[in-house]
Amino acid sequence: MLHSLNAMLAPALMERLVLVVNHVLNAEPAATQRLQAHDQRVIELQMQGWPSLLPAPPTLAFKVTPAGMLEWWGGTGTAVQADLIVRVDAANPLLLMARAMAGDKPSVAIDGNAQLAGDVNWLLQNLRWDVAADMDRLFGPTVAYPMHRLGSALARGLRTALQGASGFTQRTGPPPT
Repeated sequence: MLHSLNAMLAPALMERLVLVVNHVLNAEPAATQRLQAHDQRVIELQMQGWPSLLPAPPTLAFKVTPAGMLEWWGGTGTAVQADLIVRVDAANPLLLMARAMAGDKPSVAIDGNAQLAGDVNWLLQNLRWDVAADMDRLFGPTVAYPMHRLGSALARGLRTALQGASGFTQRTGPPPT
C-alpha cells in the first residue's frame, strides 16, 4: 500500500521539488551560468543508507537544460547514465530534512565529471534559498517576519530533537536479542 502510494505521489513531488530548486538557481545568475556550461549532462543524487522500512525514494536524476536549470530525469522510465553522482548519507531522513530546513549542508561524496563536480560543489557551498524574501513578496513584511521566525524556530527544535534521538539510539545500541 505504502509503495503504491509512493509511486503515485513521487512524480508530483519531484516536479514541485524541481520548481523550488530552479527558483533558487534562478535567483543567483552565477548559478545558472555555471550550469549552462553543462547542458544535457545528468546529475544523479543517491541516498546512501536509506532505511529499508521506508518506501524507496524515486530516482533522483536531473538533466541540465540549456538555460542552466534542472529537469527531473528520473521519471522518464529509461535507464539513467549519470555524468555526476552525488551521494548523500540518508540513514536518518528526518534529521537530513531538518538540517536542510535549517540551512545546514549535508555531507556528500561527489564522483564523475570533474568540471561538473566543481560547479555542483560551488552550488552546494553558495546557494541558499532566501525563504524570508519569498515570504515577504507573497505576504508582506507584517505577516512574513513572524512566519519566518516561527518556521526557523520549529526547524531548530525539530533538528535538536532528532539529533537527541539519534544520539540516544547510538548510545543505547540495538535492543538485546
